[in-house]
Amino acid sequence: MKFHNPIVQTRYDSPLGSIIIAATAKGLAGLWFDGQRHLPVELAGPVIWPANPDHPVLQEVIRQLTDYFAGQRTQFDVPLDLAYGTAFQQSVWQALLKIPQGGTASYGEVSRRIGKPAAVRAVGAAVGRNPVSIIVPCHRVMGAGGALTGYAGGLERKSALLQLEGVAHEGAR
Repeated sequence: MKFHNPIVQTRYDSPLGSIIIAATAKGLAGLWFDGQRHLPVELAGPVIWPANPDHPVLQEVIRQLTDYFAGQRTQFDVPLDLAYGTAFQQSVWQALLKIPQGGTASYGEVSRRIGKPAAVRAVGAAVGRNPVSIIVPCHRVMGAGGALTGYAGGLERKSALLQLEGVAHEGAR
């Protein structure tokens, strides 16, 4: 995933570790835990995006994340800029946005929802490359039978996010 528009970023110290939040003029473009798999190349070495903690989208995301981690928010309401993925990835990310807090879906269910029932592995890859963790709730996608599988930010964080949202789940596989 290559980001080509001007992007600004800031950091947020969450209960689950430090998070990098990035925004464009259109909206939130990224939210990654430190050390998360599939970080953009712009974050893999020295961060080249300028820090701008006063950016209104970044400030709003921080406010909403703070409420979420305090158990006071069940939905996010920030503009998103998901234009950096392929059309297929974007369709998967849009499907993730429809999984409500307290709910989960399997990779197979997501593939059926986007009209690609045979694309379960491709859906899994798109879920893993979701650039906006938590807000585009990839942590709500489970393995067959509700098994806790795959999360670019680490299974411990996935489990913690699901627990915060009141979702019972099986242990990691």
